[in-house]
Amino acid sequence: MRVNFVLSEVATGLRRNLTMTVAMILTTAISLGLMGTGLLIASMINEMKEIYYDKVQVSIFLADDVTDEQRSAIESQLESSPEVQSFLYESKEEAYERFRQQFSQQPELVENTPADALPESFRVELVNPERYAVIAAEFPNGQNGVDKVADEGDFLDRLFGLLNGARNATIAVAVVQALAALLLISNTIQLAAFNRRNETNIMRLVGASRWYTQLPFILEAALAGLVGGLLAVGGLVLTKVMFVDRTLAGPIKAGIITGIDWDQIAVTGAIITAAGVGLAGIAAYVTLRLYVRL
Repeated sequence: MRVNFVLSEVATGLRRNLTMTVAMILTTAISLGLMGTGLLIASMINEMKEIYYDKVQVSIFLADDVTDEQRSAIESQLESSPEVQSFLYESKEEAYERFRQQFSQQPELVENTPADALPESFRVELVNPERYAVIAAEFPNGQNGVDKVADEGDFLDRLFGLLNGARNATIAVAVVQALAALLLISNTIQLAAFNRRNETNIMRLVGASRWYTQLPFILEAALAGLVGGLLAVGGLVLTKVMFVDRTLAGPIKAGIITGIDWDQIAVTGAIITAAGVGLAGIAAYVTLRLYVRL
């Protein structure tokens, strides 16, 4: 009987403030959707870091006038370095052949590039890809037969810095939206409580506990958070199907970026839905305790 009464009070409250309830749900859905997007972007960045940093190589390009003794000294230093997992020497001829294969679709570029234009080099794979700066420091540019040390890590750092910026911006917007949603929930609960103030006062006079009179309002907010969370999950599913799996299918298939699988959607959806329900319920409870005092 009491459960039925509480549920009927929840339905009545949502119906009386229908427009506010819809606004509350939509605002919550947008904030949770952005939060979920930020979490998925963070997951993609972490997976891409594992893929790309495992492939990081430091290229030590040798000067044109490098001597045999300098070349042998560099090779010996690489063999003895604990930072080096493996390395490969590439002569001018091998570098030109690789260049021809890479740019085989641009014959004019290949024809206009002299065979001896590309320098010989050592391609170094590191034990810890994040310590590429150590090797770069051991072989200073312009000294002992070294022309230049090319560091792929710099490019990756800029790339992931850009991606992290996009992730942080998304999460920042989600936080602002979440604050707006919480304020809207608080106002809605205050209005609902004042509208039913006489009813709740009568309930208190006949012996109802404070928790019993507050519960319908908390459930209203939690229900709005649940619906908002489910809408946000629906938005993530549509984003995966309509954008990630279609628009980004080429880069994902080529291994340039990682995709998003359904397990990630399920986990992220559960997190944002639980967060929506929990935060909405807490916001309602705090509002009732601090402002309405039912």
